[in-house]
Amino acid sequence: MSTRDQPMNFFRSEKISLTEDNLVAEVEAGMRDFVRGDVADLRRPARLPTTTDTVLEPSTVAAVNNINSLVERVAGPSLTEITNLISELTSMREMLHAEGHRVQREMSGYGQLSQVANETTRMIADNVSEWKRVAEGLRNG
Repeated sequence: MSTRDQPMNFFRSEKISLTEDNLVAEVEAGMRDFVRGDVADLRRPARLPTTTDTVLEPSTVAAVNNINSLVERVAGPSLTEITNLISELTSMREMLHAEGHRVQREMSGYGQLSQVANETTRMIADNVSEWKRVAEGLRNG
């Protein structure tokens, strides 16, 4: 069966992505409704507490606790992952910095070695040319 005989999967994958988008939208809508429903009374304008207002209602405390736990459950793993990535990137930065210094030291060492080798080669060439002149003088003389 050739590729022309096989049906294209374009529409099916689009349906899947639309379904996934719908699920994400439903979950987000549910979270918004939950937060709005639980904290509707907390959205009232703030007022200065009086001696009779210092104690929060149990439903308000429960709503705040629910929101706190929801935020911790949703954001906790992400924050942990971000913290781990930051520490990993920091250690990689330090390692790259140390490697950069090491490479600079090695390059400097190779430069010095190259310079010494060049000077040594020049000295050898000068000595060989001097020996050739002396040898030619002995032959001619």
